[in-house]
Amino acid sequence: MQLDLNLLTALDALLEEGSVAGAAERLHVTAPAMSRSLGRIRKATGDQILVRTGRTMTPTPHALALRTEVHALVQQAHRLLSSRPGLDLAGLERVFTVRLHDALTTACGSALVAAVRRQAPKVRIRLTVEPGHDTPELRRGEVDLASSSGPPPQPDIRHRLIGQDRIVLALRAGHPLTEGPLTVERYAASEHVTVSRRGELRDRVDEVVAALGHERRVIVAAPATDTALQLARDTDVVVTLPEAVTRSAREQLGLTMLPLPFELPPVPLYLLWHQRYEDDPAHAWLLDLATRTLQELFTTPGAEDRPHDGRGTQPR
Repeated sequence: MQLDLNLLTALDALLEEGSVAGAAERLHVTAPAMSRSLGRIRKATGDQILVRTGRTMTPTPHALALRTEVHALVQQAHRLLSSRPGLDLAGLERVFTVRLHDALTTACGSALVAAVRRQAPKVRIRLTVEPGHDTPELRRGEVDLASSSGPPPQPDIRHRLIGQDRIVLALRAGHPLTEGPLTVERYAASEHVTVSRRGELRDRVDEVVAALGHERRVIVAAPATDTALQLARDTDVVVTLPEAVTRSAREQLGLTMLPLPFELPPVPLYLLWHQRYEDDPAHAWLLDLATRTLQELFTTPGAEDRPHDGRGTQPR
């Protein structure tokens, strides 16, 4: 059965006004047009809806039973199809999934959650760990916001550059490498830990060291940055990792930071989201809040690398 949903609006007006002329005036149509709509409604419902009693029209018992439900449906349709109201953070009830690198979660997860709670106390945040390989979770709507070290190749995934971080060496206080000049030879000969959820014992640093004619002694792979830093605190292994996003964790563990004896390009930090959220004010609010929170990592006194303006190549 093909239904013209405009009949719901006409039926609502007829039941509210109690006359064809009144409903026509309310909906800015002619009385004959409204009379034809009433005829179609009667045919669709199998009920007279309005019957004439003297000079007025009276709703039938069936029409009276429908009145509240019809009005609610019409109002709901108007809300769905009308322009969105302003964002009410105090009343916003929503669950956001934010997928960050584990070091970022450690560094600013608490600050992000606290900021969300202050502004939108009914919002809930699901923090998940960045996977070891690309997934379609952003496209499927399972993740609202994700961190990345590079812009996405897919055109439907939007991105924003948060900042750039330099790579440094973290090691325990009193480690032999803290004494004397740090050369490539001494760096490569030390015992190293990589950070890899898949247990990889090599990363891009090994390629740079190999190009310089050396090979790192990687003896352990840690599943998370925190684990690698704890190993560096408790043993003689050293870990090569971004400076700004791990600063807080290094300081808590009392680790020493040294610059590398060779050049590595800075590591960019991006936030990614799917284009379906381009016109979503709640998502825009979360994106801006996460941007400000993450940029705090790059503005800590002593950081050598400053962030970009926080705008990606595909601004909102």
